[in-house]
Amino acid sequence: QVQLVESGGGLVQPGGSLRLSCAASGRTGNIVAMGWHRQAPGKERELVAAIASTGNINYADSAKGRFTISRDNAKNSVNLQMNNLNSEDTAVYYCVAHSVVRGGSISPSWGQGTQVTVSS
Repeated sequence: QVQLVESGGGLVQPGGSLRLSCAASGRTGNIVAMGWHRQAPGKERELVAAIASTGNINYADSAKGRFTISRDNAKNSVNLQMNNLNSEDTAVYYCVAHSVVRGGSISPSWGQGTQVTVSS
């Protein structure tokens, strides 16, 4: 089982920046990818960015050019640098770790979420 702890959320003005961090602990040896999802009020949870252990990266269209995901495999951590934030980025951001489990399937582990609010 993997435990995830997020940090770095908060209140920021439009056009500002925030950096989210997520540290994994527990059975981290089978993690194959980590990433960030977000959920705004009244909306479904959606992918923001993900990075595989191979280094392959995937961004949502809304994140491209503004957000940068990075990972420290040795520390089992993942960061999300968010620049030029706007009100539509307001959401609870969740860290996720995808692990290979018995049988070869992929199982996600979720953090508790961190609130990001973009407002003047």
